[in-house]
Amino acid sequence: MLKIEVKEGESIERALKRYKRKYRKTKVLDQIKENKHYKKQSTERREALQKAEYRQQYILENEDQ
Repeated sequence: MLKIEVKEGESIERALKRYKRKYRKTKVLDQIKENKHYKKQSTERREALQKAEYRQQYILENEDQ
């Protein structure tokens, strides 16, 4: 559970912004969306390989410039 202490003189809006940022960093929402539908292990592996290939290609293209 995330706890945010409101500092003295700090507005509620600012504290909410800090809370939302911490929540995003925990990636809870991403996990919930990911677990919504079952994905075969082979599909996950294939997607991970495609993502790695894309990253490598992107890095190599940027090195040339």
